[in-house]
Amino acid sequence: MRRMVAETRLHPANLILPAFVREGIDAPVAVSAMPGVHQHTLDTLRKAAVEAVEAGVSGIMLFGVPEDGKKDARGTAGTDPDGILQVALRAVREEVGDDLIVMSDLCLDEFTDHGHCGVLTADGRVDNDATLERYAEMAQVQADAGAHVVGPSGMMDGQVGVIRDALDQTGHEDVSILAYTVKYSSAFYGPFREAVGSSLTGDRKTYQQDPANARESLRELALDLAEGADMVMVKPAGPYLDILAKVAESTDVPVAAYQISGEYAMIEAAAEKGWIDRDKAILESLTGIRRAGAQMILTYWATEAARWLGRGRG
Repeated sequence: MRRMVAETRLHPANLILPAFVREGIDAPVAVSAMPGVHQHTLDTLRKAAVEAVEAGVSGIMLFGVPEDGKKDARGTAGTDPDGILQVALRAVREEVGDDLIVMSDLCLDEFTDHGHCGVLTADGRVDNDATLERYAEMAQVQADAGAHVVGPSGMMDGQVGVIRDALDQTGHEDVSILAYTVKYSSAFYGPFREAVGSSLTGDRKTYQQDPANARESLRELALDLAEGADMVMVKPAGPYLDILAKVAESTDVPVAAYQISGEYAMIEAAAEKGWIDRDKAILESLTGIRRAGAQMILTYWATEAARWLGRGRG
């Protein structure tokens, strides 16, 4: 009866798998703060992509982790056609073709030696306009490498418009933009920074949103849509379901939400202690995000949850 009258349905097609690929390793490296999540080799990334397809997952979002010696102030490994992210994009497209929507994180933070999402000025501030030039270059090389969708996550003013122009001018009109429209300065990013080998010291409060504020999200939404965003995202998901609902009610483009590393780690840690039922908590958290208005959910449980849903456990 409950299944028959359910108002919200979670489906494997709603799910997107974030995945990390690390340069210079010959076996997967476990992320200590995210049990079950690894930094992949190219071979294990290919396998993860195939498993996602078989489970019915819609997409995979790739994050590249370069060797430490390849990081610099401008994040040049992020625009090197032979950089780890571009190599990974080509590998996944070769493995699964168009059976999985292949997405790429478009940001400099994994590739800079200072860990910020952009180019810095002499006094250590993020230079918005200089960073946009780098994002335009990233968009082109990621599209050349086979990305179906690019996901600009740096929260620079004007990033979507600059990326759209760069894609259109280089013959990549069909590459879509999943805009990180709402990205809060959150305490829940901690495990992710381990996963991408972040070099950041300090925080990103000058260009990520204040958790206390809501109206800014709708201003950012209007700007991204005007600049040509094809899809928009709210990140994190769980602590910001009210914001997700506002965004979903205010737009007619597809809306995504990112269930981030800290959200994942909390459930895994509580389940390991025996304090909660892991599987039920995972599905309940995903259903809540879906109910709030997300058509797409980026979650590290994507393949596992999709298998459950395919067996009728949703």
